Amino acid sequence: MERPYPTLYYSDYLHLETLLSSQHRKSEEYGAPAHDEMLFIIVHQAYELWFKQILFEIDSVITLLSEDPVDEAQVGVCVTRLQRITEIQNVLIDQLRILETMTPLDFLDFRDYLFPASGFQSVQFRLLEIRLGLCPDDRLRYNHSAYHSRVTDEHRQLLIEAEEQQSLFDALTNWLERTPFLESDSFRFWDSYRAAVHAMMARDRSVIENNPTLSAEDKKEQLRDLEATITHFEAIFNPARHEEICKEGKWRLTHKATLAALFISLYRDQPILAMPYRLIAVLVDVDELMATWRYRHALMVHRMIGTKIGTGGSSGYHYLKSTAERHRIFSDLTNLSTFLIPRAALPALPIALRTRLGFVHNNQDA
Repeated sequence: MERPYPTLYYSDYLHLETLLSSQHRKSEEYGAPAHDEMLFIIVHQAYELWFKQILFEIDSVITLLSEDPVDEAQVGVCVTRLQRITEIQNVLIDQLRILETMTPLDFLDFRDYLFPASGFQSVQFRLLEIRLGLCPDDRLRYNHSAYHSRVTDEHRQLLIEAEEQQSLFDALTNWLERTPFLESDSFRFWDSYRAAVHAMMARDRSVIENNPTLSAEDKKEQLRDLEATITHFEAIFNPARHEEICKEGKWRLTHKATLAALFISLYRDQPILAMPYRLIAVLVDVDELMATWRYRHALMVHRMIGTKIGTGGSSGYHYLKSTAERHRIFSDLTNLSTFLIPRAALPALPIALRTRLGFVHNNQDA
């Protein structure tokens, strides 16, 4: 049987002639070819290819989570694609080790030819941040200028338009807000959870007050910390307080989405919540690996140029290091651990609700 498709050649399929002829050393153009500039170019081109793949995966996940309702089978697809992103992120981090085989003196052989080009001008990386959900107000200023001030007008417009589109953070928020199970006529989970939290805090208070090994000052300090914890928990139960914290820039998820994410995390062992929990967990992984890459990149820059300014004019190491913490996107999900209580203290779910959260098999249908 003849194949319905024409034959294909490997090099043509991958456009290798174009790909492998896209490395042009500036040092060679100026008559002083620097050996390690080839490595520098290839590593950064590889980064851009991986950025393209990550953007491809993010866009697909946003599309799937934006369906109403979201097909539960598609949640597993989202998890798989996000896990692929984390594997790529690990590769991106490891690529820094390859780049670090170039010494600082090797870099200086061609660094002056690069001004004012900079990785800060990577439009794909900026799109990656935007599509994940980095809030413009949370960005560190770049030499007191907007982050897109150093790119072309065409790229600037592309970034501005991207900020107006739905991000993965937005899609996640909307998906969480549609989570069922939180309330019913016969069961109000949050009333039960609040009672369980207060009982746990009362036990902690009793342990502190009756601990013979603590001095009066130690007890006072630990009780003060306990009160702070109680106040933190109360924000979960008080929508108005939650809104205040969001306005202060400390939280981003809506109150309803936060409650849904917490419910999923607390009852992750229920079959129907296992995959939603994995989705939350893998987004935390993505966020942590982004921060890890930023920090490792900052260390690499410090190793290469010390405290010099970057080729793009930024403060180099200090700027990059600051973004590792400042540019977190899914920290609300990481912070859910604050509100977890032991499984033994969790409110028991009604049988009817447990049945809805499980997979029921009727032997009579066999």
